[in-house]
Amino acid sequence: MIFVSIVASCAVKKDIGILKGNAAGDRLWGASLFAQKGTARLATEITVNCFFFSTTMLVFSGIFVAWAGGFILLWLYGQGWFLDFSIFGVNMRDLFQVHTMNLSVAVWVGFLALFGIATDNGVIQSTYLDQTFQRQQPDTIDTAREATIAAAMRRIRPCLMTSATTILALIPVLTSVGRGSDIMVPMAIPSFGGMLVVMLSAFIVPVLYCWVEEIKLNHHRSRG
Repeated sequence: MIFVSIVASCAVKKDIGILKGNAAGDRLWGASLFAQKGTARLATEITVNCFFFSTTMLVFSGIFVAWAGGFILLWLYGQGWFLDFSIFGVNMRDLFQVHTMNLSVAVWVGFLALFGIATDNGVIQSTYLDQTFQRQQPDTIDTAREATIAAAMRRIRPCLMTSATTILALIPVLTSVGRGSDIMVPMAIPSFGGMLVVMLSAFIVPVLYCWVEEIKLNHHRSRG
């Protein structure tokens, strides 16, 4: 889009070159420069607002955190020292069937289930952040940070409850030994590890959201 505007301006410059120096030529030249700057600014704003800084990208940021948590737990399952202790005479490695897990189809299905669950915290927080910013409409960086902190504190408890219920529900699956456990346990490991780590998104999403709002405020301030 910017390239097209540059080519168009060059063509206009060539066409009105013979007119430059008189009133009509100067007005036409000024109009072409204004159109070129407007096109470049429009392309930049569309790219920034619709791709990089969209709320959807902030919501999906929890997926990358959950992805890391799932692989961390898979790596821990292959370590001899992980859960190598006993509680009330029950060895934790035997209880949770800790052994090396290969990247089977069941493991990847567990990752797919994890990605759907991991976005819950982002949706909870980003929705309330949107409502808070629409209601308060902060016009400075300090007020934007105050609004972000207030909104994040109001939604930290629902995020923890969402993650805690999922983690507690996966514990019986991880300790199952009956029919089908050889499929269910590899599916539950990535989900369990990801949900343990995805609670960090309760801090990551508000920080990214506030950072985006600060960039927008600086952008509007520079334009003004």
